[in-house]
Order: sequence, then C-alpha cells, then structure tokens
Amino acid sequence: MALVIFLAFSLLLQGALGELLCEELPIEMCSFSISSAGKRCLLETYASTTDAATKFQCKTSEVLVNINMNGHIETDECIRACGLDRNVVGISSDTLIDSRFASKICSSGCSDNCPNIVDLYNDLALAEGMELSGMCMALQNSPRRMMAQVRGSGSASGPASSAAGPFGSAALTPDSVESLC
Repeated sequence: MALVIFLAFSLLLQGALGELLCEELPIEMCSFSISSAGKRCLLETYASTTDAATKFQCKTSEVLVNINMNGHIETDECIRACGLDRNVVGISSDTLIDSRFASKICSSGCSDNCPNIVDLYNDLALAEGMELSGMCMALQNSPRRMMAQVRGSGSASGPASSAAGPFGSAALTPDSVESLC
C-alpha cells in the first residue's frame, strides 16, 4: 500500500509541472532523489528567522548524476537495502569505512537493484581514490584487509572519521534536531 501511495505521489509531483524540482519535494523524499535537470537533491538545515528552531529544506545541488535517472525519487526498498536513512543531512565518504555500511552498500539487494545509490557512492569512493566495485570485491574476499586498505587510503581521514557509524548518534536528523528545541 505504501508503495502505491509513493508512486502516485511521485507521478502527481512530476506531472504537476512536468519536472521534478528538489525544492518542491517534502523533506521525507528529498535525500537520494534526482531533479529533472539531473542534479542530486540534498537535505539541508537552516535557522528559522521567526523562531530559534532549526528547519529542514530540500535543495538542488550542483552535482550532476552520471547515469540517466533524471526526475528519480529513490524507493524506500533501495533506501533499506543499501542501509541508508533518508532523513540524514549531508553525505560523506566517511560511511565507506564502516564495515556494516559497506556490507549493505555492496549487498546484491543494493548493488543489483539501486543504480542511483551505487552511482552516488561510487563517486564518493572515486573521490577517495577507490572504486566501489573493487572495494566490494575486496570486502567479499577479505573484510578485515579491505577495511584496513580503506582506512589507509586516506579515505575519511581527520577527526570526523572517528565519529559514530554512518547514521549513529552523531547524525543530524529532523527528529534529533526537534528534540533539542
């Protein structure tokens, strides 16, 4: 039932103007979506001018997607299969050093069915001097060795790399911010 509602909403949203604009997406559907122009949507925070609360908004990034999936809203199935959380603000290659996350992103449920997410994390891996497919192959063959290589590659270096996993207690979510207000 949820899938039917999701698909109906995404068709309505796309059909209203003939294009998908990140700024018009509800925050619950923002992360891992792609605008009609082929740019990634990002969940961002901003300070409200009327009250002291932190608010969330969906914005269009300048990052172009490498695959033709313009106007795509990622499915909840892919979000789950890849071990992601749609309500996390920002994205980082730091997640690649978490073995639980790497196992999810490399799982066949994710890698075979979720090309948008695989493309995104492959770009993050490439920026750190790795290829996601090679990382996944190494993870299958020798998980400990692969994680040592990832940590040694310079990926996620600095103080942020010691933070809790990709979506641990340090992650900023709409619910966690509301609880602070």
